[in-house]
Amino acid sequence: MDIVEHISSIPLFEGLSRGELEELSLIVDDLTVVKGEAIFLEGDDGNGFYVVISGKVKIFKVSWEGKEQILHIFGPGEPFGEVPVFGGKQFPASSEALEKGRVFFFPREDFSALIKKNPELALNLLAVLSKRLRRFASLIENLSLKEVPGRLAAYLLYLRGSGKETAELELDISKGQLASLLGTIPETLSRIWGKMSNGGFIESEGSRIRIMDLQGLEGLAEGEIRL
Repeated sequence: MDIVEHISSIPLFEGLSRGELEELSLIVDDLTVVKGEAIFLEGDDGNGFYVVISGKVKIFKVSWEGKEQILHIFGPGEPFGEVPVFGGKQFPASSEALEKGRVFFFPREDFSALIKKNPELALNLLAVLSKRLRRFASLIENLSLKEVPGRLAAYLLYLRGSGKETAELELDISKGQLASLLGTIPETLSRIWGKMSNGGFIESEGSRIRIMDLQGLEGLAEGEIRL
């Protein structure tokens, strides 16, 4: 698959013509990243944004005490670091590759020039930012208002997706990364995971998870049920 075809498969660029996709291909920087590689650090100049083509990338902040808080984990087709496209400021968090993969980098100045020619790009980007804001607001709510069991239950329901019949899902990150995402430590997460399994809410084998009590899991997520 060539770069134009990769770009055409990215939701951010839906609705663009072949010519517009080719214009984007002329400004993109095709990067290969390895596990643990820093893509940008908090405070770096926001000179462009990225899109994951393969692999996974985490966005995180580190406290003065050295504690890491994962804010987002992005996979193929998802953009990250896009806020500076509008603000032209520094990156507000850091990013790191969770596995070997490929990312496209779009320089801010070149991309801004294309936006002026094609407002559809700006609308698409605003839609992505709006969705990202809703996810971030949900994260803040979970971390500030819910106990860890509620955060875990809410995350499993998020992975399941709304309106889906399936009770099967797959955890696509390590439990250590999940603990950071949920604002806890691996030992606490393991203890709660065990309680949820023993309580009949879920069954798990490796990364595969089966929801056994959907109503109960929803109750945990809303704080109506306690472990």
